[in-house]
Amino acid sequence: MIIIAFAENTSKILPRILCRHYRHCAPIICSGKDLIMYQFIRRNHITKIHLCPRDITILRLYGWKFVYISPPTPINLDCVSAYSCVDLCKHTLKIKSIFIQTPYALYKYLIHK
Repeated sequence: MIIIAFAENTSKILPRILCRHYRHCAPIICSGKDLIMYQFIRRNHITKIHLCPRDITILRLYGWKFVYISPPTPINLDCVSAYSCVDLCKHTLKIKSIFIQTPYALYKYLIHK
């Protein structure tokens, strides 16, 4: 299962200006009991964060929204080069649409899909 997490807070300046609703997104890969969040830091630099179910509850209390998706194929994000957090999530879900450039556009796409 894949969880896409959306947040309204970010430390980056450009998303604060361009993005209105959600300003950051991150994929969480679930394999058994392991939850690994792939956090976009900067271009071609992605950090793995190991989570537990309690961490998801805490993030939800801080205003994060989650979209749960079952992937069609296995995913390996160890050698991914991404330009943004949205690009990382699109690569995870194998979405090719060039019109999805902000976290809110990705959120609307996933909700209406």
